[in-house]
Amino acid sequence: MTDDLTAPPPGFERVELGGTFASVNGPLFARWHADRLQLGFRVGPGHVNPGQNCHGGMLCTFADILISTAAQYQADIPRQFLPTISLQVDFLAGAPLGSWVHGQAEILRVTRNLVFSQGLVYADGQTVMRASGVFRRGPLLPESEDDQALRLPGMPRRA
Repeated sequence: MTDDLTAPPPGFERVELGGTFASVNGPLFARWHADRLQLGFRVGPGHVNPGQNCHGGMLCTFADILISTAAQYQADIPRQFLPTISLQVDFLAGAPLGSWVHGQAEILRVTRNLVFSQGLVYADGQTVMRASGVFRRGPLLPESEDDQALRLPGMPRRA
């Protein structure tokens, strides 16, 4: 645990993802590592349940953002809105107050209309959640300076 409950490990930088809802529940941090997008957050007082572990709803929100956002950068598709059709999660352990939660995703299949992906979420190195989801390929996201596109060190530039 750290004195600053929002501080990420080295290499992670603060990002704005998931719109206003996610920003209220963050902050979220990201890095590009070994050809994968990794997202994370520090479990703060506003994230916990009465047992002082990260609330399952927060972990589900995080997993939903993680596995859909990874598709925008790890798959050969344009950046587009990916509304969730289905999200399945398995809780494996708790993520206590102060722990660093992070995860990465694998894109399983992309079709004309759908994206299938899965991911693992860890708290201080221990696996705490497994998630999989199906996302509908929606409209393209705007290409502007304030569109929240990720530009992380080491991330390949897309045309």
